[in-house]
Amino acid sequence: MKKFTILAITFCCFINTFSQTEKEKVEATVSKNKIEGHIYFLADDLLKGRQTGTPENKIAASYLANTLRSYGVEPVTKNVMKGSSTASYFQEIKLNKVSPIKRLVLAIDGKELKKKVVLKPNKMEIITQGIYLGYGLEEDYKGKDVSEKIIVVRSGGPKNTNVRGAFGLVEKKEELAKDHGAIAVIELIDASENSWSFIDHNFNNERLEIAEKEKSNSNEKNIGYLWVQDENHIFAKSLEEKNNIKIKLMMEGEDKTEIITQNVIGMVEGSDPKLKEEFIIYSAHYDHVGIGKPDENGDDIYNGARDNAVGTTTVLSMAENIAKHPTKRSALFIFFTGEEKGLLGSQYYVENPLLPLNKMVYCFNSDNGGYNDTSVISIIGLPRTTAAANIKEAATVFGLKAIDDAAPEQNLFDRSDNVVFAQKGIPAPTFSLGFQSFDGDVTKYYHQPSDEADTLDYDYLLKFFQSYVMAGRLIANDPTTPKWTSGDQYEEAGKKLYVN
Repeated sequence: MKKFTILAITFCCFINTFSQTEKEKVEATVSKNKIEGHIYFLADDLLKGRQTGTPENKIAASYLANTLRSYGVEPVTKNVMKGSSTASYFQEIKLNKVSPIKRLVLAIDGKELKKKVVLKPNKMEIITQGIYLGYGLEEDYKGKDVSEKIIVVRSGGPKNTNVRGAFGLVEKKEELAKDHGAIAVIELIDASENSWSFIDHNFNNERLEIAEKEKSNSNEKNIGYLWVQDENHIFAKSLEEKNNIKIKLMMEGEDKTEIITQNVIGMVEGSDPKLKEEFIIYSAHYDHVGIGKPDENGDDIYNGARDNAVGTTTVLSMAENIAKHPTKRSALFIFFTGEEKGLLGSQYYVENPLLPLNKMVYCFNSDNGGYNDTSVISIIGLPRTTAAANIKEAATVFGLKAIDDAAPEQNLFDRSDNVVFAQKGIPAPTFSLGFQSFDGDVTKYYHQPSDEADTLDYDYLLKFFQSYVMAGRLIANDPTTPKWTSGDQYEEAGKKLYVN
């Protein structure tokens, strides 16, 4: 009888554990106290805004790594890509801190052009002949001798002349100019005052870039590449009928200083013998913009509680939960550095992955500007993947509603780390705080010193974090592998990545 009683108790305990619902698993690990603890630390003045490459950014990285360690999340040690380091939770990244060029003079036919930036520096001081070359694409070189000349081109290509299109063609135009012997490219950019202000801020201020590997061919020729504002292509049109252009160009080189920063990465192996070969990435950037212009109260620390201590805590919540209750699919947790400097950490990772990218079937990114509706969660790219139903279900369980991007004009899908995974073919939406428009309490705190931990609604955040963890669990346990929805712009990239 005694043995029977012991067996019965043991069996009941087993049944209770086995029957624990997904909701209960989430609630068991996600609490308001834990959330507050992470956010208050990451957004503390001590960390001075967590700017990439600073000691304070490294403190944040160490906090994340040690938190993963405390949860039982492992460094990546299995199926590692050849040449990848697995010694710790840190993926070291070498960056160059680039100081803006101090001396830059450009005049065309005696007209000095004021609104200009340097994309590719090459020290020179020259007065020479230039030639207008249309868009500066292959067909524009036919019958033209540009050897040792400066070429002037208009932005983008025949089908896309805007700033984004122009930027996407810079590398191609540079290579064409090199191949034909030009010494510099001046591209006339059709940009409004608002767009040009953004361009000027990015290129005429100190910036960070991923340090390139030493080139094996030290004799490779470099050329200068400049952008000049030319709204509505007015100046470009005035050059179309000119055969010869006189150009004066004086440009100093850039000063570069190498700095070290790091992504923080950990993993939990899945519980299913087959599905564990597929990974869900849970990602967020942990850097912010550091110290900047003081506000009316004299506060110059941009703490970044919403952007992105909240996103970082979202992924920490997921890591703790999956470490305790593994899902069928494996989990890869990545905290990116350098997002605010141009998605540097995520760009570096996809080019130097610790695990094969074709094993990554989904990237569940979390990034935030702010919120102005505490009844919803905003999923940037919600209808673009087949996991939309999982995400909607998870939000509903915790009393929220998952909605698509309510501000498509902000182009948010392409402004966070998810996009570099999407470009490789990996389905990758971004889980964000709820907003019905990108204004009000969003812009009030977005990239402002006022974005402090004590301005957040933690009752809302509890449901927000619980919804993310629940959604992650549903996606990771779903028998069907998530994919891009039919017709999405990244569907073809996904088909190439996941070729069986």
